[in-house]
Amino acid sequence: MGFKTVNNNLYAVVEQKLINPEKIVNLEHVAEFLNNEGFIKPKPFKNDYIHKGFGIILEDMHEENVFTSEGVLFFIDTVFYLTNEFYQTT
Repeated sequence: MGFKTVNNNLYAVVEQKLINPEKIVNLEHVAEFLNNEGFIKPKPFKNDYIHKGFGIILEDMHEENVFTSEGVLFFIDTVFYLTNEFYQTT
């Protein structure tokens, strides 16, 4: 929505619509979606992904942080990082 300054600190002001999840997500569907978008899973026992071309790391992708509504995946409370490659592509 915008930005706000509080005590000389800049904060993003965001709004999220209420989404009613239809069901618990199948993590294999999440993996398929992310793989199709160029993400790989560097450690088979973790639900973390990296896109080396874009320089983006996604972490904490488990059943409580990803769900579906009307057939669309929603990623809630996941963690992402930007690598040096991210800044080189812009």
